[in-house]
Amino acid sequence: MALTSQAADQPAAFSPTDSASDAWLDELVFDDNGLIPGIAQDVTTHKVIMFAFLNRESLRETLRTGNATYWSRSRGRLWRKGEESGHVQKVRELRLDCDGDVVLLRVEQVGGIACHTGRERCFYRRLDTDGATRWVETDPVLKDPESIYK
Repeated sequence: MALTSQAADQPAAFSPTDSASDAWLDELVFDDNGLIPGIAQDVTTHKVIMFAFLNRESLRETLRTGNATYWSRSRGRLWRKGEESGHVQKVRELRLDCDGDVVLLRVEQVGGIACHTGRERCFYRRLDTDGATRWVETDPVLKDPESIYK
């Protein structure tokens, strides 16, 4: 991955690569199932738009293609974000937290929809404690999910 020299708060250039070296993966702390949490953040708005798991294979694929690829626990296989919906995530930068056990993917969300519910982000519910404590939907559906997934 070639990174250009930029200010610390600005995304560096992310260049897909076919590099065979996995030394960068050896610095990550995977759980007992070989997974590491991945948080997708919109590179422009800085909103956290999604959470998913990654494994070594999905991280290699992400680096190779420049598009976010996750490990789907429910499907038991690689999940190339947008493979059905077309709402791919173009990775602009990868970051690793201080403990090495969480990856932040700074992405350009193609189509503006990250959630399978047709919303901009998966975190569309907020806990409301004014009165009865309950979850309140705060973000609108931008596109009917039935028209996205056929």
